[in-house]
Amino acid sequence: MTVKAESLKLFTDKATIVSAVVSEISSLDEAINYTMDLCGKKEACKLLVSGCEENLSSKAEQLCATKFGKTISAPALNEADFAALDKACGENGFTLIKDSVRNHLGGIDIAFTYADHGIAETGTIVINCPSEQLRLATMISEVHVAVLPKSKLVDNSYDLEEWMEGNMMKGDYTAFITGASRTADIERVLAIGVHGPLELHILLLED
Repeated sequence: MTVKAESLKLFTDKATIVSAVVSEISSLDEAINYTMDLCGKKEACKLLVSGCEENLSSKAEQLCATKFGKTISAPALNEADFAALDKACGENGFTLIKDSVRNHLGGIDIAFTYADHGIAETGTIVINCPSEQLRLATMISEVHVAVLPKSKLVDNSYDLEEWMEGNMMKGDYTAFITGASRTADIERVLAIGVHGPLELHILLLED
């Protein structure tokens, strides 16, 4: 499938407006290298025990450092892609997990996923999330890196009607993600990352 240049530009423009970072790549290796570089530059997220901001005994202070290093979650990758990402994580000193995401709540630095579709009209990525592992990873990580094959880009949501009907018949959960998580519920002050990742990076894959 040939993607129209205007659709690709519209998607990039719309996604950028809502603070997503959009880059073009030609292979999975580029996506992995991008993720390794991104993870290496960010500070490790750290889960603190309640009360750690107070003066504690030496024994209690040890409980505050409940997470060391950086963790990447990639629950939906096939075996070959997961192995390639795992190798890169090992070389860079990062922990890669595929299952047991609940055991890492508050401590996932990056979620690495594929997007099933992209919607040019709104700069939205669409991910079919039949497993809890994938749903959690894309919601609780600080940064979400999503690989979107260019062939999966559509002009608008109506183009996904048949695909969505198929997912609904199976009872699957489908996520429409537009930019980083944001809310202005509290005194109309914009807050980023309250209900999801602080950053969304979309890697447009030439396929």
